[in-house]
Amino acid sequence: MAELVPRFKEEQVFIIQAFVVHSFRESGRKGVVLGLSGGVDSALVAKLCADALGPQHVLAVAMPDGKGGKDLKDAKKFAKALGIDLRVIGIAPIVNSLENRLLGFQADQVARGNLRARARMIVLYFIANTEGRIVMGTGNKSELLTGYFTLFGDGAADFLPIGDLYKTQVREMARYLALPPEIVEKVPTAGLWPGQTDEGELGISYDELDRILLGIELQLEAEAIAQKADVPLDHVAYVQKLVASSVHKRKMPLIPKLGARTIGLDWRE
Repeated sequence: MAELVPRFKEEQVFIIQAFVVHSFRESGRKGVVLGLSGGVDSALVAKLCADALGPQHVLAVAMPDGKGGKDLKDAKKFAKALGIDLRVIGIAPIVNSLENRLLGFQADQVARGNLRARARMIVLYFIANTEGRIVMGTGNKSELLTGYFTLFGDGAADFLPIGDLYKTQVREMARYLALPPEIVEKVPTAGLWPGQTDEGELGISYDELDRILLGIELQLEAEAIAQKADVPLDHVAYVQKLVASSVHKRKMPLIPKLGARTIGLDWRE
């Protein structure tokens, strides 16, 4: 039986909602905007924002690359239940135009997937700029620590309300807040290409990944993590490598130090 398991606590809901309210008020903007994919992460952020700020301040945007299918249906149904506005903006024409211009058909699947994530970021920030909104990101701690996000794509946001919740905690909070089972239990995917799944790309299940990440967070030795998380030692080494190789994705672009205080190094604010 694994000893290392990230746990959801009820007070985390109130902490996040207080964070959302504070961030929103401090920004001086009129509302928030977020991408609603039909998956559990974005659905949870939409629910937390709607409960904290009121549905009238929340705009969700579905950005399918094609017809959208079940994910789009789930997003529409959930937005209606929450009472928030949903705008559907297909990104296929945007992406196709970029791929044609950049000869994208010659690129690999990951580069083309990243192009789609960055196209979605452009849409969200254009809406934020033109409508006086802030962008609420939907990334979770598991994705952030393993670098499983597109830099300046789905990783681009003004605030990340669930950025300190592991994926397994996200699911637990979603169940606690009574999100629809068809969304909570859905196989996680970033929607970057047909048939793509998070766990398939990561090469490990979220349940196992999160136990290992918690061990890393607590600064335990690899052998102790393997024992307490009830996982093979080589799986720990694999996750440690993912975390180490994605450090740059979790920081603003580094600046060489020249002045008395340097942004990103010792300029505290």
